[in-house]
Amino acid sequence: MPYDHHNDYPAPVRERAARVRLACFDVDGTLTDGRLLFDTDGRELKAFHVHDGLGMVLLRQAGIEVAFITARTSSIAEQRAAELGITEVHTAVKDKLARVGEIAERLGISMDEVAFMGDDLPDLRVMLQVGLSAAPASAHPWVRERVRWRTSASAGLGAVREFCDLLLAAQGRVEALLDEVTRVEGMRVEGTA
Repeated sequence: MPYDHHNDYPAPVRERAARVRLACFDVDGTLTDGRLLFDTDGRELKAFHVHDGLGMVLLRQAGIEVAFITARTSSIAEQRAAELGITEVHTAVKDKLARVGEIAERLGISMDEVAFMGDDLPDLRVMLQVGLSAAPASAHPWVRERVRWRTSASAGLGAVREFCDLLLAAQGRVEALLDEVTRVEGMRVEGTA
């Protein structure tokens, strides 16, 4: 029997993660490492981790809605969301709690079924009102100490994927996902039993 990492998560976190139907992510300092890079023409640059992107795609495939919520105006965040098929991308948001509440209401989801991952004070208000809050290892200490779960990875280096994996594990999706990716034309790949 393969190792089941589901038990690595505290029971209260697993219980909350099992209810999540909407996963919201801050961008700078959560999906990216938080640095703001500009080229010589003043255009902003961001680096996103490919593992984080796949994690969010897997959430969507599992029926969990994904949203980007950022206070900054960011065409790069909009572009990354489009690449991943994420339609709930909200930039230049002044009140993240109000915006998440609007999205949840429109989707018929209670705030208890919402997860939010962020890294600094602009995220804290919403994080305290959702069912499951998380922060990357590199989040500001004031935020990190107030969330329900923290990743071991830093922002922009796979932290979002860790959170996505938690949600998938808590909702019992991992074995079916692994079974699906290890099959070739309906045949089980040898050595994956």
